[in-house]
Amino acid sequence: MSDRDIMRSSVRHFQRYYSPDIGDALRMDTSTNVLGPHPAALAALSDLSDLNLNQYPSTYSDGLRQTLAEKYGLRPDNFVVGAGSDENIDIICKCFMEWQDSAVVPYPSYSLYDFFINMNGGRVIAVELDDEFQLDVDSMVKAKGKVMIMPSPNNPTGAAFREKDIVEILDRFPGIVVVDEAYGEFTGRSMIPRVDEFDNLIVIKTMSKAYALAGLRVGFSASNLKLADMMSCVKIPYSLNTLSEKAAIAALLDDEFIHRTVRMVRENKPLLEKELQEMGFQTYPTDGNFLLACSPIPHRTLVEGLKAKGVLIRDFGSKRRLENCVRMTIGTKELNDIMLEKMREVISECR
Repeated sequence: MSDRDIMRSSVRHFQRYYSPDIGDALRMDTSTNVLGPHPAALAALSDLSDLNLNQYPSTYSDGLRQTLAEKYGLRPDNFVVGAGSDENIDIICKCFMEWQDSAVVPYPSYSLYDFFINMNGGRVIAVELDDEFQLDVDSMVKAKGKVMIMPSPNNPTGAAFREKDIVEILDRFPGIVVVDEAYGEFTGRSMIPRVDEFDNLIVIKTMSKAYALAGLRVGFSASNLKLADMMSCVKIPYSLNTLSEKAAIAALLDDEFIHRTVRMVRENKPLLEKELQEMGFQTYPTDGNFLLACSPIPHRTLVEGLKAKGVLIRDFGSKRRLENCVRMTIGTKELNDIMLEKMREVISECR
């Protein structure tokens, strides 16, 4: 018996997720908010005297769901709250997939989709994006799957998918269609207001990116009442803690920080693209707060060289269709300048 034979067969191939030795490095690898934690959330957590920490939180995060309903013009029961949007992906797989059912995902896209599908005993059908990293609608629809999951904007390529393509898939695909809007705040649009139009639409969002609450692990899904009720029956009770819910409610009630974040990204994106291109990078169009770029030197050399100089970016260069590519967060001008200067040093040393 090999070392891993004791594991369930569907997870024996799993490896640990990306977990760098951070130290005091400048983190441009996670696509989180470089402006720091949401100030309204920090203010809310500065006084915890009103929290009854010896009691369980609301079973289904009722206060947060009420706030989401008011923000999006829906009902609280349209929402399912989880510990990060990753929990919502897990809930969807558990709720709608039988053992050995297939789930359709675009390729390339977020690697943890495969993780949750496999972990729940499913099989992944990866459908190639077209040459512009947009959806191949016919191929997606023809794939035989119980569930389809797609991120828009896509991670790691950056481009948001065309809404008309998403709607066509919703109309033609017989299973559940999940639109992951982890970076949706940077596009200024969302499918959430349309969840009651479709029998099969689930939109998931995270508060780890634009809302700058990654350390508190808050995510949610929105869907029609029937689907949301099914998922609520599968969700682990109490999975979102009291502090996270309090901070998330405060953040949702204060949009100024989000507007400032989006402005910062839009102002600095073209400047970062220009500097990278002048260094020899090929950059790809992005609608998120990160850039995918093909490195002018070997990707591992760039990533390891930057790490040695105290800057972290993500390495995707060994993946098919992303050969020699790296992904970096779009930061403030000051943070971008630090990263760019270190890149120049690594490239110069390489040559």
